[in-house]
Amino acid sequence: MKLLGVTGGIGSGKTTVCRMLEELGARVFYADDEAKRLLANDPSVRRNVIDVFGPESYLPDGSPDRRFLARMAFADKTLLDRLNALVHPLVLRRFEEAAQQARREGASLMVKEAALIFEAGAEHRLDTVAVVEAPLPVRIERVCERDGVSYEDVAARIANQADPSLLRERADIVLENDSDPGQLRRKVERLYRDMTPRRSPTEPS
Repeated sequence: MKLLGVTGGIGSGKTTVCRMLEELGARVFYADDEAKRLLANDPSVRRNVIDVFGPESYLPDGSPDRRFLARMAFADKTLLDRLNALVHPLVLRRFEEAAQQARREGASLMVKEAALIFEAGAEHRLDTVAVVEAPLPVRIERVCERDGVSYEDVAARIANQADPSLLRERADIVLENDSDPGQLRRKVERLYRDMTPRRSPTEPS
């Protein structure tokens, strides 16, 4: 089984790429979704987040106030690093468990979708890393519409993410997401074929 990482800046379309890979038959682990689940459901994560960000980190119904946390973390890189340090080791453990399960079930491709792959040193646990890119104005517009946040909020998040040129330099594959969805789909299909070569009938899995 091959392990593929898919990353890219916010609004680049990495989740769209992963949905396409899922439709083609890949197993996909969405690291950001897992991080959200941990923030909401893991008591130790909750305690540590409140210690760092204060009781305002959670809403009266007990759910994390993600807008508050994003505003605080993306305005202060030290806080962002502390938040990542609280959550990402647990996310990595969940991914390894999911990959082991997929391997036991005979999957040919396991994908990790994550905003932080190179920054977390996770590329060493993957066979290939694909970076999804899109023009900055397109990314900002997508996130404003998706999350209902202001241009300034999105710009602050982007300012705390890796420079796209650095991601490009470290990527094994770059997927440009600046045109029509059909063209992106063809690129993803090619990636899937390259990562899942057909085996001969006598070749072991």
